[in-house]
Formats: sequence, C-alpha cells, structure tokens
Amino acid sequence: MKKSRSLTYNSPVVLTFVIISFGVMVANYLTAGLSNKLLFMTYHSSLASPLTYVRMFTHVLGHSGWSHYIGNMMYMLLLGPMLEEKYGSRAIVEVILVTGLVTGLVTWFLFPNIALCGASGVVFAFIMMTSFTSFKEGEVPLTVILVAIIFIGQQIYEGIFVQDDISNMAHILGGIVGAIAGYVLNKK
Repeated sequence: MKKSRSLTYNSPVVLTFVIISFGVMVANYLTAGLSNKLLFMTYHSSLASPLTYVRMFTHVLGHSGWSHYIGNMMYMLLLGPMLEEKYGSRAIVEVILVTGLVTGLVTWFLFPNIALCGASGVVFAFIMMTSFTSFKEGEVPLTVILVAIIFIGQQIYEGIFVQDDISNMAHILGGIVGAIAGYVLNKK
C-alpha cells in the first residue's frame, strides 16, 4: 500500500516567525515604511511611550527591504528547524525574545541616532547555537572557536572599514546570545 504524504508544520516557532515577518514586510511596503517606523523598528524614542517597549521586541520582525528579508529568512529556515527540534519551541522563542531585547536596549542606550530592524541578530544567535549542537561536557568543539573567530572578526572588520546600513553590533550581540544559549542548553 502506498503511503500518503502530507505537509507538516515541522517547526512552529520558526515558520510562524517567517510568516509574520512576511506580513510585516508586506505591511511596510503598503504603508511606505510607516508600519516599520511605528511598530517594527527600534530607535531612541520616549520612555513614556508604550510602543518604545513593544519595539524592543518587535524590531526583529521588520526588514528594510525584500533582499534583507529574504537573506534573513533563508538562514532562519536553514538553521531554525534543527535548533527547534533539538532544544524545543520554548527555547527558540526565548532566544528570539532575548536577542530582540538585548539588541533593542543596546541600540536605545548607546546609539541614539540609529534605527534598527531585522532578524539579523536572531540569525547570528542561531549560527552560534548551531555550532554548539555537538557540544559535550568537558570538550570545546573546534567548530565553536572557528565560527566565533571568523564571525566576530568579520563583524569587527566590517564595523570599522565598511560603510553600510548593516548593524554589526546586532550581529555580535546576537552571536553572544546564541553562544550563551547554545552552551547553557547543551549543559542541560
């Protein structure tokens, strides 16, 4: 007897994140950037505004354009399902929220003239978490060291020598969150 095939929602957090981000991208396009500025971009705004606190988390859903969105979502879809299967949906939600909060707070406090949006910090958290997937107690995988050196080295170089609109700070902070999460989750 032939077995029937069906689509499965195999990685609920990652797939939901990608779908919501797509909706946010469409809304940003339809509102000529207003929706991102209002809800999906963090910047130095009044602490009296409740939206300042909302944006500390929701900026990871907004993207500056389609290539920005597609690049981040490709990594999310490549790395996220494996991480969600290994660590569970709750851990992935926590990493996304912590990464959003950390990058949002640092942007608010240290870069008052910068607006930040996009899932790049989350992507780099996932990259570092992935390098810990084969971590065993008492061992330090060479892949972790190489990924950290290459990744941090690239971000520092680009932060100093390349003039673009990419937040290398968000990448580094996301990588730090991912490295800590990967280490802690693997110790358990």
